[in-house]
Amino acid sequence: MVPLLQKDLNSPTTPFLFFISPHAKRSSMPIRVLAIAGSPRRHGNSETLLDWVISAMADSPDVVVEKIALTEADVNPCRGCNACEKLNRCVQRDGMDTLHDKLIEADCIVLAAPIFCMGICAQAKALIDRAQVFRSRKYVLHLPIVPPERKGKRLGVFLSTAGQNWDYVFDAAVPSVKCFFHVIDVADRDLFYLMKNGVDEAGAIRRHPNAKADADALGIQLVDELKARLGR
Repeated sequence: MVPLLQKDLNSPTTPFLFFISPHAKRSSMPIRVLAIAGSPRRHGNSETLLDWVISAMADSPDVVVEKIALTEADVNPCRGCNACEKLNRCVQRDGMDTLHDKLIEADCIVLAAPIFCMGICAQAKALIDRAQVFRSRKYVLHLPIVPPERKGKRLGVFLSTAGQNWDYVFDAAVPSVKCFFHVIDVADRDLFYLMKNGVDEAGAIRRHPNAKADADALGIQLVDELKARLGR
């Protein structure tokens, strides 16, 4: 697997990083992947799973991956004011201003987040709740989220880890994730999942018997699917 090159977009403290294969083609229309690390613990199990997937994706010269860490992205919780139903935008000025556009522009959105107390962690849930602006645009104002020609061509991915071994430990998180992708015009049929339980302490994912292989395989599968949909 080709090592990733990481490049800050603005400054050493920015949460936005480009992951680009050294063999990337100078394409005017690359496949754009937005990778979101939702855990409050940087470089923990769910983010490691994310890095494996996007590393496999970035091996393709057609792909450019941008990774965002929510702990550094300044995304505040939703206020529930419903102002977006009239304004078509959120009244809060924070990191969601930048993320809003990136969520629309991406061909593939990969959200990684751990399970805390049987639900998705707070940082990722704050992002999901702030997607209310897309819900208002879509269902109240009846405005498009993406142009008609991009509908059905985008993919969504949910990666997750949990400490408990219970087979139902991810059940509460999945509906929230589906809602998030639904309001940004990524249908259920266009979603992929990779969820690993029994990994609690930092670094436990690296000892999982098949997590790395499954992540690599998913990354390759996603690129193949995106190329087919986008005609690349």
